Amino acid sequence: MNQLQSMRVFVKVADLGSFVRAAGALDLSTAVVTRHVADLEARLGTRLLNRTTRRLSLTESGTTYLERVRHILDDLEGVEQMVVARNHEPVGTLRIVAPVVFGLHSLAPVVQSYAERYPDVMPDVTLADRHVDLVEEGFDVGILVARQMRSASIVTRRLTTGYMTVCATPAYLQQHGTPTCPEDLLTHPCLSRPAEQGGDEKVFTGPRGEVRVRPTNAIAANNTEMLRQFALLGMGVAILPSYLIGRDLASGRLVPLLGDYHLPQIEITIAYPSRLHLPAKVRTFIDHLVAHFQRTDDHARDPRATMPRRAVAGSPAYADDLPVSALLGDTTRPKRQATRSGTVASSTI
Repeated sequence: MNQLQSMRVFVKVADLGSFVRAAGALDLSTAVVTRHVADLEARLGTRLLNRTTRRLSLTESGTTYLERVRHILDDLEGVEQMVVARNHEPVGTLRIVAPVVFGLHSLAPVVQSYAERYPDVMPDVTLADRHVDLVEEGFDVGILVARQMRSASIVTRRLTTGYMTVCATPAYLQQHGTPTCPEDLLTHPCLSRPAEQGGDEKVFTGPRGEVRVRPTNAIAANNTEMLRQFALLGMGVAILPSYLIGRDLASGRLVPLLGDYHLPQIEITIAYPSRLHLPAKVRTFIDHLVAHFQRTDDHARDPRATMPRRAVAGSPAYADDLPVSALLGDTTRPKRQATRSGTVASSTI
């Protein structure tokens, strides 16, 4: 029998734990599946599976062989897919999932430019602040904000980094005073997520090293867009992600505070089910997404990028004049702090 096919059959049997289920998945008879595994064992001169009337289990040799064979088959399929993909144009429905706030404020321009470039692909975007199983729910691509996805079948790739910014309205600061250090937040009403979603204690890094404070919430909300609205109404001091309030900071609606201190960064990544058999629509969208956020990072490193238009060109500073790519970077902290790294725990920011 074909050795490569026997290897594929063995992997399927091991994954499903049954000759019968493997036969169904491969559209083969149970006898043929059994023969493939038996021929493989005969070729190797060792037993790979322990068989009883009730269950199958891998032998020690079978466990080692399975791990190595899986890598061989993955590499082979990857090479074949790479060659085949060159002859396939992006087409069909592209299912994308992203957190609500990030999707509303930062994803639309990327999807719009991709749709213009690849008109035969129809983006289907879902916004959700919950754990998403990409494979089970049939998504092609997922955007993760400050979240880790642990799965052998999921591939993740860094897109960019956001920043948490302490801010308030000019009117609020005029009435209540301006905080100059993290401890000052204890005397101000704060706007934050509930503790179980990353609120409560805040860890700042600044001239005095690490400073931990537990601000008193004036109001809590599980959605940062709602917290932004509260902040714009002057209800207190808010701690919000840069991609959400970039235009507010640029226009002066919100004022950045505690410029000598910074909070952990927000890692933003892209996830997709597998490198194998990656459809052209997924591959091209990933490339497009990565290129977009690379331009974002480059733009954010330009000190002119986050300046209001009035400061750059002498014209009025309208928030909507600023490109989205100017709003993801750190608009509040000195340049020397821009390379510090860290993550936050919440997935709803």
